[in-house]
Amino acid sequence: MSIKKHIPNAITCCNLFSGCVACVMAFTGEFEYAMLFIVLGAVFDFFDGMVARLLGVSSPLGVQMDSLADDITFGLAPATVIFSFMKNMLVYPAFLGKLVAVLPYFAFIIAVFSACRLAKFNIDKRQTTSFIGLPTPANALFWSSLIVGGKDWLLGLEYAWALILGLIFVFSYFLISEIRMFSMKFKNLSWRSNKVRYIFIIVSLPMLVLGYLAPVAIISWYLALSVALSMKRIKRA
Repeated sequence: MSIKKHIPNAITCCNLFSGCVACVMAFTGEFEYAMLFIVLGAVFDFFDGMVARLLGVSSPLGVQMDSLADDITFGLAPATVIFSFMKNMLVYPAFLGKLVAVLPYFAFIIAVFSACRLAKFNIDKRQTTSFIGLPTPANALFWSSLIVGGKDWLLGLEYAWALILGLIFVFSYFLISEIRMFSMKFKNLSWRSNKVRYIFIIVSLPMLVLGYLAPVAIISWYLALSVALSMKRIKRA
């Protein structure tokens, strides 16, 4: 039995392992390490499919494993980061009363909608060259970046709890929305074929100076550009 057909699935397992460790780091309040393992999981997620195609060993089993791993690394892990931050660090106003004990659990809505997004991706044949809805890795990077980079700002914000809850619902919508979002796959290097991608990269580069908050800015820019392009296509139709 050739060992090469197991290589992509082994990489996927590394993604899953990274997501599990990220969850543990989140529960213990080590958000920087949680973000690190989410990023590491994204690296493994990028390479498992690429390796499967290069070796010619793509399989239905690999597709299912990939989705299961992704919901842990890009669904449960960022949800756990939000939950841990809301439960153990965030300060709530007195008028919320007993709701304070309940609100952190809304974070796991992210994991639920991530699973819906991944299941939808598996059966949607329209997503070969672009995405329909926000990809789960982008969503996970946004949330881990927001908590790690914006922690001090959020703790000083009176209504941070309301902002986080609002963002949970907004990003849950983006995950399963019908908004077409461009991918970063280059078929060639021409400006005409990749104008949107080049503009996205050019505007994103200065955002890297934001450090931990860079993914928040870059993914927000990605969403804004995708929504603008989608509205433009609707007007043309």
